Amino acid sequence: MEKIISKYKGKFKLTPQRIAILKFLDNNTGHPTAEDIYNEIRKKYPTVSFATVYNTIQALKDRGELSEVTIDPQRKHFDPNLRPHHHIICTVCNRIGDIFTDFSAVLHLPEEILAEYTLTGNHIDFYGVCSECRTGKESMFQQ
Repeated sequence: MEKIISKYKGKFKLTPQRIAILKFLDNNTGHPTAEDIYNEIRKKYPTVSFATVYNTIQALKDRGELSEVTIDPQRKHFDPNLRPHHHIICTVCNRIGDIFTDFSAVLHLPEEILAEYTLTGNHIDFYGVCSECRTGKESMFQQ
């Protein structure tokens, strides 16, 4: 908790609810939605408002300390890991995983694209069925 307080002190007001949000996001690899964060924080702080959660997320996004993952068109997910990476999404349960492999060398963009654009980054979304869902499906078919 000391690490979180020292990292954000002076950047914005650190209320107990906001510290709880920052603590929840610290090293969180689950790509939570604003609703996920709100529901978790409400367990300890039942009076926290969704606006507090959303405004904290927006402040972190504005400061470049949180990225928005636009995988699910229905709900925005957030990723505190700012290292360049790609994602894999389970098509059954929508779980999102991280992939830390650089595919730049194997992606060959057409010359006409490279002539028109200066490449500054890339992001690839992969889709599949996670092991938990695969196991669940296998057991359904064995009955």
